[in-house]
Amino acid sequence: MASVSLKQIGKHYDGQRVLHGIDLEIADGELMVFVGPSGCGKSTLLRMIAGLEDISAGQLHLDGRLANDIAPAARELAMVFQSYALYPHMTVFENMAFSLDLAGQGKQHIDQAVRRAADILQIADLLKRKPKELSGGQRQRVAIGRAIVRKPRLFLFDEPLSNLDASLRVQMRVEISRLHKALGTTMIYVTHDQVEAMTLGQRIAVFNGGRIAQCGSPHELYNRPANLFVAGFLGTPKMNFIEARVVHAGAARVAVRLPGGALIEVEADGGAARPGEAVTLGLRPEHIGARGSADAQSNLVDAVVAHVEYLGDLSIVYARVDGVAEMVAFKSLADAAAADAAAADAAPADAAASAPLTAGSPVRLHMPARHCLLFRADGSAFARVAAD
Repeated sequence: MASVSLKQIGKHYDGQRVLHGIDLEIADGELMVFVGPSGCGKSTLLRMIAGLEDISAGQLHLDGRLANDIAPAARELAMVFQSYALYPHMTVFENMAFSLDLAGQGKQHIDQAVRRAADILQIADLLKRKPKELSGGQRQRVAIGRAIVRKPRLFLFDEPLSNLDASLRVQMRVEISRLHKALGTTMIYVTHDQVEAMTLGQRIAVFNGGRIAQCGSPHELYNRPANLFVAGFLGTPKMNFIEARVVHAGAARVAVRLPGGALIEVEADGGAARPGEAVTLGLRPEHIGARGSADAQSNLVDAVVAHVEYLGDLSIVYARVDGVAEMVAFKSLADAAAADAAAADAAPADAAASAPLTAGSPVRLHMPARHCLLFRADGSAFARVAAD
């Protein structure tokens, strides 16, 4: 295993800076994910760790040893790329054995290493096939197997699942997670897919504009985002953002006024907030209540349903709120059949509240204070005081 230490790492091309002083510590045996939109610098940083790109500024340490000028072949790492890059004229066995053969390893050692990797990846029955006879997921396993046989101290994955369809991506995420547990090797995984990041990473570094916007566990990033970018990048559908003004603030609670006049209280540290200050209210769709919130007496907002996306086990509902430009999304677990059954048993006065939500339906949204987030005008988050 290998630890990785990045100290003020910078990169520029012809005077154009693409990475700005990256500081990051990756522990032995950790699975770290770099995630962010295209062009944010995550793949560039991975290639710098691999030695495929020069480091313009700062220091890279591998296991405490300065590695800026160490040749890629001497860094004891293996990289798995987005493209499988398999030799079409070679069998799976020959593809996986190729690097060991070049290194002059004995046939017995090569055979043992290849078969061990094939067993780990469950492709032992494919060793005699050519790449053209394999599915996309099988080819990607071969590419990973080619890296495993070298017994690297550090694995680097550069968007390895991008070429697979949705069902195969799910399967391969499970396989990579299982592989990490089996090998215990340090891994750095680059992706633009926030679902991959959340399901794979022990820690996640969210990149934006050549900088790390926040680094932490999936739970920490999802529940306590440090800024608007991280809050909006993670989560499907994305977090709702509503412009608001501070009415009054204290050390544990802030009251804000929405454009339509609704008063929303937020459990946040507002000790430094000022009345009248422009802020952004954030709330994830799963935390907004529409049904079953009849007992709520505060943090209520009237809205009108604009669109409903039925997903089987739940529906994503988009509603219009007075004065708010963007539609507010929330999740409804009650499908039409369940709502109809509830309406049949309800009193006439309650039947409308139990009816299925459709476009044009009025709805009262409950925005729980403990789940609301607040962001300053510069995008930074107010500290939460509520339990996650």
